[in-house]
Amino acid sequence: MRRYLTSLLMAVGAALVFGVGAQAQEAESHLRNVPLPAADIDRIIHTFTAKETQFRAALNQYGFQRDAVVQTIGMGSQITGEYHRTSRFVFDDSGQRFERIIAFPLPTIQEITVTTEDLEDLSGVQTFALEANKLPQYNFIYAGKEKIDELDLYVFDVAPKVLPDPKKSKERFFQGRIWVDDQDLQIVKVRGKGVPEGVQRYPLFETYREQIDGKYWFPTYTYADDHLTFSSGQIIHMRLRIAFSNYERYKAKVRIIEDDNVRDQSEPKPTPTPTPAKKKPPQ
Repeated sequence: MRRYLTSLLMAVGAALVFGVGAQAQEAESHLRNVPLPAADIDRIIHTFTAKETQFRAALNQYGFQRDAVVQTIGMGSQITGEYHRTSRFVFDDSGQRFERIIAFPLPTIQEITVTTEDLEDLSGVQTFALEANKLPQYNFIYAGKEKIDELDLYVFDVAPKVLPDPKKSKERFFQGRIWVDDQDLQIVKVRGKGVPEGVQRYPLFETYREQIDGKYWFPTYTYADDHLTFSSGQIIHMRLRIAFSNYERYKAKVRIIEDDNVRDQSEPKPTPTPTPAKKKPPQ
């Protein structure tokens, strides 16, 4: 059975109707204090990080459409600049995934607002995958359980153990809160930001996932509405919306080559024609 967060579908529907990307309406928090033994917490963490590894590998086998909108907001909530890029991620004949741009109007946003790091975040930190090999780099604090729509979720606060110097390292980490489905033990919701921050600033974002093909929880919707304060003192109100849709698993093309020397192994072997016996010459 396909499982999803109803609030996610409502948020995406509102975004499509109103265009600018209405923020996912955050329901009143109903975080419950449900104690768990340390062994259970450790088991849950190791299970969902292992599944994150599987999720990342599976995601590399799917094509999808990504509609990304980044806007700067001025006085009176007026849009002062926009970066809008719609792409389809597909596979070539060799099985390599690449981006096919569908629509990319000339951006009207300041260059300081959207950088290469931001674009990487559109498919990197924003679609946060906490893989098993990254487990030693993070601290996890179990916060309790929360019921959202039809799902009962474990809630964890996550932060990197050590923040690298952004001047010396380009490695990015996630810092925030995650929600883990208590049945599939997979991450279904994320709220946080990418760290560390160097010259660039990153918004606090929220990502929802939806179950695809009845197995994996893939990103479906990311939203951010934040004020970024730069080292110069400049404050920029940024709004970001990313919608992921039309997930389709890649299927390799099969070429059939006819060859007279190749025979279907399921066919019966032909009966050999007996060689006539040679007659002996008369004595």
